[in-house]
Amino acid sequence: MIRASGTAGFHGHPETVASSRLANAVAASLAVAALSLCLIVTLTVLSTKATMAMGLPV
Repeated sequence: MIRASGTAGFHGHPETVASSRLANAVAASLAVAALSLCLIVTLTVLSTKATMAMGLPV
């Protein structure tokens, strides 16, 4: 069985499917999301440490 050239696989040249503005917007939104997540985790850890330092009221 002989396979026709160029019908399967990744032999072709890569094509740009999204504009650079869209790629930059996605990268920026991912960066903002990562920064927000880090800030939320930091605030959670700090508030937990502060709560544990106060002790339980009796």
